[in-house]
Amino acid sequence: MSALENRLGYRFGDPNQLELAVTHRSWCAEHDDGPSNERLEFLGDAVLGLVVTDFLYHQFPSLPEGHLAKARAAVVSAETLADLAVDLGLGAHLRLGRGEESSGGRAKSSIVSDAFEAVIGAVYVDGGLGSARGFILSQLGDRIDEAVSRPGARDYKTLLQESAARDRLASPEYEVTQTGPHNNRLFRATVRIGGQVCGTGEGSTIKQAQRRAACVALEARSDEDGALDV
Repeated sequence: MSALENRLGYRFGDPNQLELAVTHRSWCAEHDDGPSNERLEFLGDAVLGLVVTDFLYHQFPSLPEGHLAKARAAVVSAETLADLAVDLGLGAHLRLGRGEESSGGRAKSSIVSDAFEAVIGAVYVDGGLGSARGFILSQLGDRIDEAVSRPGARDYKTLLQESAARDRLASPEYEVTQTGPHNNRLFRATVRIGGQVCGTGEGSTIKQAQRRAACVALEARSDEDGALDV
């Protein structure tokens, strides 16, 4: 479990929660070894939906409900979660029964995506909503940005740079601060044009925070002139 904790970037106060999160029902059926991860999966699904919805609502205040709903659906889809689970090597740590093991259960999208939700539930039980939020955004931050951006859209920082140049303004400047422990760091970026604050954004990396700050600034400039297409 220690190796998996390192991959997740979260250290459990109660390691039993992580062990439960990777325990598939097939293991329990063959070992009579307590509960499976299904209850944690149920909890993790709800926490995931709440965190992603709350983040989208506050981080992108000008986006309409329909756009937010589509972005959320893309981010919390089983396909996305399975991809993340594979990236983390979660399948290798699952406790599976012999039958599920022999049928390739460690590579099944449904099993690893459910396990990822169970891990979210375990982080929530172990550390509360703040820890769960930090974990979710650290894993899904880039996916959220991709879901919000339209296909083919250029980077928000580039768009903001072009907008400022078009209006003969100074180049955007970014200031970044950070809070939280090393394994759960939160970055906050503030973008200024000509010394005036134009937008702020948060993320699990400096790049994410700057990109989101630029998005907010673009939305504000769009509201002012009614012409900028983000």
